[in-house]
Amino acid sequence: MSIFHSILKAFDDAAYIWRQEMRQVLRDEGVLIFFIIVPIVYPLLYSWIYNNEAVREVPVAVVDMSHSQLSRQFIRECDASPDVRVAYHANDLDDAQSLVSRQLVKGFYLIPSDFATNLSRLQQGVVSVYCDMSLMLTYKAIYQTAVAVSQQMGNEIKIKLSGNYTKREDAITVQPLAYEDVPVFNPGGGYGSAILPAVLMIILQQTLVLGIGLAAGTARERNRYGDLIPIHPSYSGIYRIVGGKALCYVMIYAVMGAYLSMVVPRLFSFPCLAHWQDLLWMMIPYILASIFFGMTVSCIVRYRENVMLLMVFISVPLLFMSGVSWPQAAIPGAWQGVSWLFPSTFGSRAYIRLNSMGATLNDVLPELRYLWIQTAAYFGVACLVYGHQLRVSKRHAQERLEYLRKKREVRRLLKESVHH
Repeated sequence: MSIFHSILKAFDDAAYIWRQEMRQVLRDEGVLIFFIIVPIVYPLLYSWIYNNEAVREVPVAVVDMSHSQLSRQFIRECDASPDVRVAYHANDLDDAQSLVSRQLVKGFYLIPSDFATNLSRLQQGVVSVYCDMSLMLTYKAIYQTAVAVSQQMGNEIKIKLSGNYTKREDAITVQPLAYEDVPVFNPGGGYGSAILPAVLMIILQQTLVLGIGLAAGTARERNRYGDLIPIHPSYSGIYRIVGGKALCYVMIYAVMGAYLSMVVPRLFSFPCLAHWQDLLWMMIPYILASIFFGMTVSCIVRYRENVMLLMVFISVPLLFMSGVSWPQAAIPGAWQGVSWLFPSTFGSRAYIRLNSMGATLNDVLPELRYLWIQTAAYFGVACLVYGHQLRVSKRHAQERLEYLRKKREVRRLLKESVHH
């Protein structure tokens, strides 16, 4: 009977902590923004910006030092492409660089004076491409247009020199080995379908950590140590504190996780190949690991602003270290070790493989194991952190009681002295 009573008491204490934490979340506008508003609005804005998957009519300049029929053909075909628009004809290299520095164009083509001469002599012609590398999509459009036009002009020269009699012979001359280019797991070949699913997982982790850290910073700024003290004053109450707080966050992010993993990709036609049951089994350890990771990080948050500076700074490195935006094999071993500390690394990889590549749970078992290991590890660390906070809270409470006792004693002595 005593064991049953202890279990009921533990659930009652955890429920009390859950109610207190839920009340604190609902009262704090900043926490509500990070828990509700940002996970809803930010993915929509980010996905909408990249929904076109490609840029069109990128303005470029041309430095034509050849002034030949072939150079003008190259310029016309580039301008006729859907991705590039020839906006300026520069006189020299310095003039073109000035246009790029003023952001009037995103790049330029330099056609040397011997361009037509070399082609007429059956030598290789060279066209230099200069791009603004700060924008990946514009660089891709400018460079690929130059490659496509040069290949087309090269095919035309091959056909003229081949002396063929039929169109079939011309096709074999241009392409002796027929092939078909099929982008695997990214039919549109766009940035959004490849990168944004990983960004959604990082948004989930970052908003969780920001909200938890913001609440912890608020408690420390206002010196509300009582928020961390459970009903039970014993040290065993730490597990009830961590469990009660985690239950509050799980209830909120069960909805946010379903929204980010299933609703947003369908709104913007991203690849959605995973069954909802597989996503559920993947999201459970990922949300739990992110929650306990956020509770662990909250121990270093002294003020509300600290957590925003910390998490916003590491958002972009987390995307690269996940192995989605940058090849995992090209990441140095030391940085790969650092990436294992963050749940978003394994959560992003598992989500991409499930939802974009059509993998099964068996295919992502290593990522799921790492997420469960992180859940257990960060739960233990969070208990240690909150155990330290509990001891600090008790010490402050005792100091406060001692101060009030001495204050009452001084007042009593003063009253007695005045009376006598």
